[in-house]
Amino acid sequence: MAFENAAFTATLTAAAGDDPALLSELRGAFRESLAQQIDLLHRSRCDGNWLVAAQRIKGLAASFHADELIVLAQSAIDAAPGDPVALRGLDGFLAEFDRVTPD
Repeated sequence: MAFENAAFTATLTAAAGDDPALLSELRGAFRESLAQQIDLLHRSRCDGNWLVAAQRIKGLAASFHADELIVLAQSAIDAAPGDPVALRGLDGFLAEFDRVTPD
C-alpha cells in the first residue's frame, strides 16, 4: 500500500502557508489523532465504540483530503468490531504514513 499524499500535502500546505513549523505541527496532529482512533478500534468490543472510532477516522480523513484513508475508514464502518482486514488496512496506512517524509 502506498500512501497517496498529493491531496493531503496540498491541504496541509494551503493551511500552513510558508510556515514549516505549522506544517509539521498539522502533520503531527493528524498522525496523533489517527493513531488514537486506530487504537480505539483495536480495543473496541461493541458495535457502538467501533462505529464511533471508524466514523472519526473517516471525518479526520475527509478534513485532510486523505482519500485512501476515507476508503479504509468506510470499510471499517461496514465491518464488524475487531475485523482483522479493516484493522490491517488502517495499521498499514499509518505505518506507510510514518515512512513517508514531507516534501
